[in-house]
Amino acid sequence: MSQQGYAIELYFDPALENQVLKAWNVLARRQISTQLIEIESRPHITLYSNPYIDPTKLESVIRSFAARQEPLPMSLSTIGTLPRDNNVLFLAPTPSLSLLQFHSQLCDAMRKEGIEIGEEYRPDAWVPYCAVAQDVPKARMADAFCVLRDLKLPVNGYAMDIGVVEFTPVRELSSFVLGNSVE
Repeated sequence: MSQQGYAIELYFDPALENQVLKAWNVLARRQISTQLIEIESRPHITLYSNPYIDPTKLESVIRSFAARQEPLPMSLSTIGTLPRDNNVLFLAPTPSLSLLQFHSQLCDAMRKEGIEIGEEYRPDAWVPYCAVAQDVPKARMADAFCVLRDLKLPVNGYAMDIGVVEFTPVRELSSFVLGNSVE
């Protein structure tokens, strides 16, 4: 059953995004996981998610937040998995001070607008990651890890924009370039 809701996602520059898409495509060709392609996702790091929120409230917060930020250096340096039922494999960014402060400042901005931050997205609990596969069959996890180990990590680039999406399937509602103060 597909989950419904809204999320704030951090997007990469085209070169870094293409490195993640390369991993998605290799996993799809090897018939390990096609889920992220099928739901029309875009490579990202989820900063916040909530099934019961007014997306226009999120948009107004991130519009002004994004204008006050700069593109963030990003280094996807680790392969991992989450201890959940949906067998997610991911590339994790090096948790730089700039990334952690960015997320913490976003949470502060949302709280000021009365938006509650769920447990897994609180700054002291948030695990930043970029999913490369989900719903991987348990019997294929080792194969998927081997595919990801063949990537030349770390892959470096920048987080360039932030968006609000509705899911599932994924539909981008708005996107704002970091540091672009043009309304």
